[in-house]
Amino acid sequence: MNAEILCIGTEVLIGDIVNTNAAYLGKHLSEAGFNVYYHTVCGDNRARMTECMQLALSRSDLVFITGGLGPTYDDITKEVAAELFGLPLVEHPEILERLKAYFAARSRVMTDNNRKQALIPDGAHIFENRFGTADGLGLSDGKKTLVLMPGPPNEMRPMFENEVLPYLAARNDHVLVSSNVNIFGMGESAVENALADLMKSSENPTVAPYIGGGEVRLRVSARAENAKKAQELIAPVVEKIRKTLGNAVYGVDAPSLESVLVEKLKAAHKTVAFAESCTGGLIAKRITDVSGASEVFGFGFVTYANEAKMKLLGVSPETLEKHGAVSPETAREMALGAKRVSGADIAVSVTGIAGPTGGTPEKPVGLVYMGVAFEGGVETCKLMLGGHKGSDRAYIRTLTANHAFKAVLDKLAD
Repeated sequence: MNAEILCIGTEVLIGDIVNTNAAYLGKHLSEAGFNVYYHTVCGDNRARMTECMQLALSRSDLVFITGGLGPTYDDITKEVAAELFGLPLVEHPEILERLKAYFAARSRVMTDNNRKQALIPDGAHIFENRFGTADGLGLSDGKKTLVLMPGPPNEMRPMFENEVLPYLAARNDHVLVSSNVNIFGMGESAVENALADLMKSSENPTVAPYIGGGEVRLRVSARAENAKKAQELIAPVVEKIRKTLGNAVYGVDAPSLESVLVEKLKAAHKTVAFAESCTGGLIAKRITDVSGASEVFGFGFVTYANEAKMKLLGVSPETLEKHGAVSPETAREMALGAKRVSGADIAVSVTGIAGPTGGTPEKPVGLVYMGVAFEGGVETCKLMLGGHKGSDRAYIRTLTANHAFKAVLDKLAD
């Protein structure tokens, strides 16, 4: 069944409010098995609203509308929808009593304009709003269906999950289930090249790439009559991707690199320490955002200045003088010092130039050296994280942290 999302509100149209409703509904409708083909935003204007609803109904079986169900003069979504379906507005006694109780419970006077919220198109299905005064509505002529919901996300989301989804379940004969394969260390083009045949030939499940935060995510989606059968279609495709991409795959449906790292360290009964220069504590912040990180992470060193590198990690003045703070030699001594001081099983250091200033032709913005100290040795590597779209300071620091987490995962897999 083809679905469309129409968000009503001049404040959304002009950017005063970010349209999070469309993103939320798009995600959850796709997961429920509906094909979402269009998102539209319309201001509080009767003529344009009518035009948008007519267009949506002409090309989609199911239209979701948020906003415009309030008590004020410009809240006319319900009225326009009733006109399009040829339905009169009638006062619903149960809604009216609920409105009166809502205001009485808050010691507030219910004004006359609130009474209009008890008017509904005759025969409409009612979705009760447990967090506000604007109930949602379902209108259907047997072929086309409109679902009207309030605009505030704290009212719309629980209504959608608790009332609208069960209403939709009776109108759909299949579900769409997705699994996300999380990849780091391979670019989108390299991933696509390795999986070209699979991505082009797959129809059910489908395989689609997405990028963000320096990572690649492959969404494997299957359509079936129930979730169990959809998962059975997805599983062999995910396994084929794992075998093809190897260690570049760090998880499936994983919240983040750091969350996977914490779980892997726990399973291996290992601990980690990080020595940071260019990331300024971002790595420690991200790993401690994960619940249970204290079991595997006890020491983080923010050694932004050379004095800190020498005093806390034992980096030699000669190394800094001869090679500089951004060098494989310094990264090596930072990692060894972090491991020695912390007693961790694995220690990772990062030192680099996050920009936008400080770069030179020999050491450009985005140059990062990483050291990994472990039982039996130490390794260093050079990362070039700048010089491309999106390579600002925050992006370079984020990528550096990602590489640090992935380095530990790779070492655990050795």
